[in-house]
Amino acid sequence: METGNVSNDPRSDTDIAVVSTAYLPAVRREHITETEMLIAVVDEALGKVGLKRSDVGFSCQGSCDYISGGTFSFVPNLDAMGAWPPIHESHVEMDGAWAMYEAFVRMKHGDVEIAVALGSGKSSTGDPAEIYPLELDPYYLAPLGPDPVSLAALQARQLIDSGKTTERELAEIAARSRRDAANNPKQQVRSAETDVDKILAEPYVRTPLRKSDLPPISDGASVVVLATRRRALDLVARPAWIAGIDHRSEVHNPALRDLTDSASTRTAAERAGGIAGVEVAELMAPFTSQEVVLRRALGLGDDVLVNPSGGALTGNPLMATGLVRVAEAAEQILAHGRNRTLAHATSGPLLQQNLVCILEGDN
Repeated sequence: METGNVSNDPRSDTDIAVVSTAYLPAVRREHITETEMLIAVVDEALGKVGLKRSDVGFSCQGSCDYISGGTFSFVPNLDAMGAWPPIHESHVEMDGAWAMYEAFVRMKHGDVEIAVALGSGKSSTGDPAEIYPLELDPYYLAPLGPDPVSLAALQARQLIDSGKTTERELAEIAARSRRDAANNPKQQVRSAETDVDKILAEPYVRTPLRKSDLPPISDGASVVVLATRRRALDLVARPAWIAGIDHRSEVHNPALRDLTDSASTRTAAERAGGIAGVEVAELMAPFTSQEVVLRRALGLGDDVLVNPSGGALTGNPLMATGLVRVAEAAEQILAHGRNRTLAHATSGPLLQQNLVCILEGDN
């Protein structure tokens, strides 16, 4: 039986909501597999709303063979959902946020009422400086071996030289993120230092970026449970409805785009319904400089609370970080009474591919 006054319900039967989320604390886990991490978060997310694995009609994973170090590494992770009863399953070689996008599209077919999107990764098992150049242009960029930190430093330098930010503003972002992470047991706080001047006194890792401007090495897994309107109203009192979701890509070569802007993020946000009324934005900005780019591209004002969870700067489990942003934005509605939130995920070098999801809660 559906709950609430359905006659006054503004939602249609085709609407889809986030009804439960779970993710592990973003720390190194050198002696635990991705499958074990996923089992833990699936158990937690389904248990929150009283669902069993047999209730799930579709699941989609996001992970990366490059990080895992083997081909078809996602196959063992299927055990997280169980082999019986059989369900429709899929996989994307992307962050779990794109797995959620596929699950959302799959549910629009109308024959699946409950779906689960998963993301997992163990960055502690490999060196990002060796892994990530493999995704660059194989002829011109990959042979140079630019690591993510070096690329982010180029972006930060362009921002500073163009007058769009300062090293002090980057330090302020780092300090704020650490303060927020201190209130979130699932994020890392590598240092209790939140004094901006002391952060500015840190040595450079890659000029103009300091250690505080960089994310920690993190292993983790995240899960989001989606439900159609009929099931959502039964499972939670106030679902986090997906009001809009879109993703866009830009040219893969960073030298051919303006690194101080993110046109694809702006377009994705517009096609997802725009930022009007957004109260909280969870942005996947693993580097302080990228938060500056995303804020400007989205046109977020001071009235929008950005990354109250601490953000990707304080916990960056590769292939799960974007889905964590969705989870945090959804929890702002499910648990904290917000009305409209935004989640952002990115993939590829220097914000190449971007996804924006707008979530709403009904009054």
